[in-house]
Amino acid sequence: MSRSTMTRRNVLALGGAAVMTAWLPVRAMAQTTTVHVMKDPSCGCCADWIEILRAEGFTVEVTNADHATLRQHKIDSGLPAGMTSCHTATVDRYVVEGHVPVADIRTLLVDRPDAIGLTVPGMPYGSPGMGPESQRDAYDVHLILPDGTTEVFNSYAAA
Repeated sequence: MSRSTMTRRNVLALGGAAVMTAWLPVRAMAQTTTVHVMKDPSCGCCADWIEILRAEGFTVEVTNADHATLRQHKIDSGLPAGMTSCHTATVDRYVVEGHVPVADIRTLLVDRPDAIGLTVPGMPYGSPGMGPESQRDAYDVHLILPDGTTEVFNSYAAA
């Protein structure tokens, strides 16, 4: 019986080590990746989203900008009309518009699709930085393709 218990423990330990080994590169990537965010200086939900990124290990640099500068930055970044939100971030070569969940940013950085970036248009309630996830409205994260079209990257059901 002792031998069987030892074997189970070894299997559990190896399984736990495998999970941690798979997770560590993603965590290390966040710790070495800088996200540049341009936002309105008075936007509280943007600040909340930034704090979520920092809590997840990202380094975040913030530029506060007036409305006209922010709007022009969105255009220059290749964001399609109707796909914008309150803040615009860049990470590596990608644009991240609005309240995109950290898990989707990580997937983008690991998969590295041929794309401009990700967007959560508008400000859906319960998206990161926009209120409690337990009361979340349904929303989609869109992948912005090089030609300016979009496709659904991930969907979040209402809570």
